[in-house]
Amino acid sequence: GRGFAFRRKQKIERQYRRLLRKGRKVHSQQDDQFTDTYPEHLKHLYLAEEEMLKKRRHRTPEDSVLSEEKVNKAEDKCQTNVTVLLGKSTCTFSYRLVVTQGKFRKKTSNQKAKEEYEKIKAERARKKEEAEKRKQQREEAQRLYRQKKMEAYKILSKKTKKGQPNLNLQVEFLLQKIQQNT
Repeated sequence: GRGFAFRRKQKIERQYRRLLRKGRKVHSQQDDQFTDTYPEHLKHLYLAEEEMLKKRRHRTPEDSVLSEEKVNKAEDKCQTNVTVLLGKSTCTFSYRLVVTQGKFRKKTSNQKAKEEYEKIKAERARKKEEAEKRKQQREEAQRLYRQKKMEAYKILSKKTKKGQPNLNLQVEFLLQKIQQNT
């Protein structure tokens, strides 16, 4: 029982355990490197700043685009309702009013949760469709491969009346194969 295969197996197990130990050390060092350590007396300030930054990041670029579109619409309305006084045009709309009107109402947590759910649902449906497409393509490729193999097998396994392999068919098959590749 304790031949070369057993010793080789033990050697591989030792190497694997050594790799695992090294991996644990590396991960612990990397984790320590990226954790934020704030001074205890200023921690609340740093955390508040972090929250503000997170809130800013959650805003989408669509928000600014939508507000710009509202400003443009208001300007268009303004141009149509212009009163001409001594060659100068005046407008009753102001940019500040448009921005306050264009501010978006904050969404409730329920609305946010619904939106998040819809996003996840759409993503899952998309992934499912892609998986289905890949599966169909794979099945189609396998079907074609099997069909081709079966045709080749039929040609190559033909026998003469005496039971000998039909070399003429085999040579023709090889000739076709060569012509297809070139």
